[in-house]
Amino acid sequence: MDTVLILDFGGQTCQLIARRLREVGVFTEIVAFDTPCTPELLKGVKGLIFSGSPYSVYEPEAPKVDPAYLEVGIPILGICYGFQLLTQTLGGKVKGQALKEYGRVPLRVLQPDPLFEAVGQGFQSWMSHGDSIEVLAPGFELVCESDHHPAAARHRSFKFWGIQFHPEVSHCEYGTLILSNFALGICGAKAEWSMDRYLELEGDKVKAQIGSRPVLLLISGGVDSTVAAVMLLKVLSPEQVHLMYIDTGLMRQGESKEVESILRTLGARYVHLVDAEERFLGALKGLEEPEAKRKAIGDTFIRVQEQEVALLNLSDYYLAQGTLYTDLIESGKGVGKKAKVIKSHHNVSSPLVEAKRRAGLIVEPLGMLYKDEVRLLGERLGLPESVIWRHPFPGPGLGIRILGEVTKDKCEILRQADGLYIVELKKRGLYRQIWQAFSVLLPVRSVGVTGDARDYGYVLALRAVTSKDGMTADVFDFPFKDLLEISSLITNQVKAVGRVTYDISSKPPSTIEWE
Repeated sequence: MDTVLILDFGGQTCQLIARRLREVGVFTEIVAFDTPCTPELLKGVKGLIFSGSPYSVYEPEAPKVDPAYLEVGIPILGICYGFQLLTQTLGGKVKGQALKEYGRVPLRVLQPDPLFEAVGQGFQSWMSHGDSIEVLAPGFELVCESDHHPAAARHRSFKFWGIQFHPEVSHCEYGTLILSNFALGICGAKAEWSMDRYLELEGDKVKAQIGSRPVLLLISGGVDSTVAAVMLLKVLSPEQVHLMYIDTGLMRQGESKEVESILRTLGARYVHLVDAEERFLGALKGLEEPEAKRKAIGDTFIRVQEQEVALLNLSDYYLAQGTLYTDLIESGKGVGKKAKVIKSHHNVSSPLVEAKRRAGLIVEPLGMLYKDEVRLLGERLGLPESVIWRHPFPGPGLGIRILGEVTKDKCEILRQADGLYIVELKKRGLYRQIWQAFSVLLPVRSVGVTGDARDYGYVLALRAVTSKDGMTADVFDFPFKDLLEISSLITNQVKAVGRVTYDISSKPPSTIEWE
């Protein structure tokens, strides 16, 4: 199969490059930046992409590349750090900039180029860099620029291109087209990739890994773990698959009953429901720091699972999870060793999960997919729309939507307020327009007036974002009338809430969740 090989230098959006190329049917593989260039590795490879990185090329610890990649005659596209690395390696100059570029930046295309075929003379890019190309490497010419920096260049003799912006990010105008121009046009790769092909390849991989041994999937009822469950039931014998739902006490309103109903329709032979509210709230007592809460929830989750498995006499088993690639890369678990931690995920960074991962006992059939791809896979597997299009819900649940210490009373307040919010979004036809919506209970109280008396209630923040893959997100342009009415409904019906705010932060610089 024709392949575009991506060298990962630790960039947070590296996997998105592969995701965008898969959208146009091109098979991609990602390898660590320090992977040696060998004939075996390059078999079937039509193009090379050097990813972004959290490092600067002039730093002592900055990741480098095997120079042999530059000598094999395969087209190369350097993205952000990849562009800077090409520049420095080939004799140009990169410098740190006081004037940084983040988010949307308009670009001008200076001359015709196959990379920008059908793009036009200008477009809105998505930038995320503090360094810039000061002097292009010999043989390169400028193709595109912003008001402040070189934005794209090509080599006059070799098939080398460098771009400072991130076409893989969904908010970059013409981003997929630019990557398609590189893979299908410049590289001449054939479009041979599909979600059916992924299901086939990943199914074979899961069967080879597990064999005839049992596998236990910790299922939340969200789209990720549900799709993972259906996939396991499809590729393995139903007698091998055990589904365990742990009610942490940190779930949304009505979640446990809804999850039980979903599980009963999946065709699973073994469904285990566990009430662990007291164990989780006990583990969270006195904790306020977000990472401490995430680790406590993650450790408790695995301990509860192990205690419950012991009761089932289930031995010699694999642990399956609905982990997505966003979870892995935000936890610093991307390909290679140069990715940096944004926030830990309990299904990735818990010490107990790490131990199982080192032992090779973790199964993550969705670990190379993003949320939109998981939904597409869910459709392929025949899941109902109500499951496929549920808004994402984090593994730690309400534990990271209650800022500060988590208590049972605060969980009840947030559950009630968030339940009203989601019901109203569905009533008003807004739910499907939003990628993720939720409420956050702040560790702040403010003075209010109820009737003729002074009140002192909690502040609740509403969050609603639009996104394609969760790696970047825009604020949902909430109709103001609806926002006012929902706010009023919450403060009238949830006695403990005295004030409602709306979060208007994008990702980046914020994350979608608050913790």
